[in-house]
Amino acid sequence: MLRTEQLSFVLVCALLALPAGAQEDATTVVPPFKQGDVIHFGQLDQLKPYLPEEFWANRDFFFFEGMQLEIGPSHFDYAPAAVFQRATTKFKGQPRLGPDGSLENYTAGTPFPMENFDCQGDPQAGVKFMWNFERRWSGGGGQAHFLYTYWDRGEKLPLYYEGTGRGIPLAYRVEPEYLDEQEGDVFRKEKRRVASGAEVTAPFDARGIKLLTYRYKTSYGPLAEAKNDDTWVYVPTLRRVRRISTAQRTDAISGTDFTLDDLFSFNGIVPQYEWTCLGTHDYLAPGNTRIKGYPYVKDQNFGPYGLSLANDRWEMRKMIKVRMRSRSGDHPYSFKDIYIDAQTFQPHYSFAYDQKDELWKIIWHAKRWSEDKSLAGDWYDGWDGVDEPRDLRVVGDIIVNVQTGTGNRIEFWDANGKPMESKAKIRRYIDTGRLTLGR
Repeated sequence: MLRTEQLSFVLVCALLALPAGAQEDATTVVPPFKQGDVIHFGQLDQLKPYLPEEFWANRDFFFFEGMQLEIGPSHFDYAPAAVFQRATTKFKGQPRLGPDGSLENYTAGTPFPMENFDCQGDPQAGVKFMWNFERRWSGGGGQAHFLYTYWDRGEKLPLYYEGTGRGIPLAYRVEPEYLDEQEGDVFRKEKRRVASGAEVTAPFDARGIKLLTYRYKTSYGPLAEAKNDDTWVYVPTLRRVRRISTAQRTDAISGTDFTLDDLFSFNGIVPQYEWTCLGTHDYLAPGNTRIKGYPYVKDQNFGPYGLSLANDRWEMRKMIKVRMRSRSGDHPYSFKDIYIDAQTFQPHYSFAYDQKDELWKIIWHAKRWSEDKSLAGDWYDGWDGVDEPRDLRVVGDIIVNVQTGTGNRIEFWDANGKPMESKAKIRRYIDTGRLTLGR
């Protein structure tokens, strides 16, 4: 049988897939810091008004003696690629909400432009914003090397995974060759929305595990029509491909504090949840990274708990706070509050609460700007139809269980959204037969 600790790696196949309350007003206080300042441990009080309360209350996990937090630009313009902006304009006003908060009449671009966004006055603002999050610009896919580590109250555990992963969006593409010729589909009459895969290269006893997952277009539809993901895994010790269930996406994966739906703060199916917009905030969060994580540097300093980004560059961003409640009665979370960027729709923070309404987990993210070549030179070039990727990309997910002191860090610092070179290569990659090729 497939070992449970190997099954924990199902998390990674989703990494590159194509992650109610009262209204709260954004702060208007002028910060005591400016771009270029470096905040040290003794100056933390300066940050308090510009962080979510839950994060500040658990700051011992994240801030430490010797930290050097660089203040980056405020409200930097991370507008997406021009081709994505053109698609948003072309189809503006066409997308609409359907039953169960489903998305109807959508082709490409941002479904619900932010100039009409009304968090307080529109009861459907939360689910509309989550569709913008779901359809955020992420280039033409994703590819990366990854390192997945386990931490227990500051101790790095021997359990880890290294490997490679890739995600290929098969629908709703904005490149002219797809959008103009076949309404955004890579292949005609495509039923899959995205295919994603991963291969484990270390440790030795897990080397050679391969995964392939399909998520379908029906995941945008009403609950009664939604089709669950399909996942196949090749197990070297069995020398065969097994099909595994991903229906229980909210179950904790063996040996980890993550669930499949926790990646990118939310990697689930939008209509399976109820969404409430809680407010708008100007908050600090890790921005365009100035440090190197895996695969460039394997032993980067992530603080005494191994779960900190305090040595990185942080930026002031406008964030929308949304609350997620499951429509299912057996979800482990009572609710989760997610802070999402109002321009890029990338996640900044999320806070998951248990069934006693007590804070359980904190998730936050490292990011990297495609147009910045300072870390590793040319790492994310444009492609046909996309001259400048303009992608502020998540390159790390960190989760902390504040009740136990455990956590996990998933790094993929070289992740970029450049698509595969041809349809022929895409067909080969998304074919389940690839999993056993050469075996």
